[in-house]
Amino acid sequence: MQRTLQNPFVRENTITIKHMKQFIDLKSTISAWVRGPIRYSPFAHVFFLIRIFFVCIALSQMARATNPNPITLATDASDGVRNFRNTLLVGLQPTIITFDAPGAGTGPGQGTIAFAINPAGTISGRYADGGGAIHAIIRSADGAIIAFDAPGAGTGPRQGTRPFSINPSGATAGYYNDTSGVFHGFLRTPGGVITVFNVPGAGTGPGQGTFAGNINPPGVIAGRYVDATGVAHGFLRGPDGVITTFNAPNAGTGAGQGTFVFTGYCLNPAGAIAAASLDASNVYHGVLRTPDGTMTTFDPPGVGTGPFQGTLPLGINQEGTIEGFYVDASNLNHGFCAPPTASSLRSMCPAQAQDLSKALQGRASTRQGRSREST
Repeated sequence: MQRTLQNPFVRENTITIKHMKQFIDLKSTISAWVRGPIRYSPFAHVFFLIRIFFVCIALSQMARATNPNPITLATDASDGVRNFRNTLLVGLQPTIITFDAPGAGTGPGQGTIAFAINPAGTISGRYADGGGAIHAIIRSADGAIIAFDAPGAGTGPRQGTRPFSINPSGATAGYYNDTSGVFHGFLRTPGGVITVFNVPGAGTGPGQGTFAGNINPPGVIAGRYVDATGVAHGFLRGPDGVITTFNAPNAGTGAGQGTFVFTGYCLNPAGAIAAASLDASNVYHGVLRTPDGTMTTFDPPGVGTGPFQGTLPLGINQEGTIEGFYVDASNLNHGFCAPPTASSLRSMCPAQAQDLSKALQGRASTRQGRSREST
């Protein structure tokens, strides 16, 4: 009897081939399905983002459990899972410190005003008391507040001492008005010594006098004074007390016109001043006075030329860039930023001028490189 021997691998191979055929058919089906764009319903996107959000929350809470004192400045006392403001996911939240000077009034228009701060965190400001009189304050970084009044400062409503600027060493400059409404400049040293000064030619009537509002690191003070006819002029007071006055080339000579150096940020470390002039037509123009005394007037494109329109600079930085705003013909305000010019750089002290010139050349090279790349 002849016996046929069956290959034990034939059935297995047959099954394998069948499975492979099914796999190939399935792959073909999948390949055809994924050739087009893959689309998800809007709900799928939402659910996916929700999952990611809660995963981040969980990771944040795990990090908080590992480090119970994370670098976060939120002040909520709750530390539960729902306290999202205290999670690292939200990011750092700044702590805002509020303060009121002792003796500050609590009525409308009264209270504490902080005006300037130096690199050490010392703040120069003032407060109005319950009677409306104004007093100066110095707040150190540790929160200690010193109040002071310039000698001769008035004590009636809207009279008193106003410091506007503070330099890195803690010296402050400002002005006060006396009982007759006349203004006087003052300098307060870090040690508390107060020096009162008046610019020669300053008027002695109400609303006239000396308005000191800027002090730089060397101790130079800049501001304006109003003479007996109501015309404003600029001035510069050196650390030795010597005062230099100046008038912008196009400044008007009528009451309320002239040269204005505003308070706070209009004097840079090199001694350059950003000012404004009000001409005979009552139009404002920007003025740059360099440390050597050279004055240049400027106006941004689109500035208005009607009464009390024009350019009003409000600050200058250590590079000589001036910022402020201008009023157009429709009495709409616009901001501006005026970079330093080559002539203004040359008037700086040699070392600073050289550093700034190199910096500007570097920026110009970078802009040219980017321009070549874009073309």
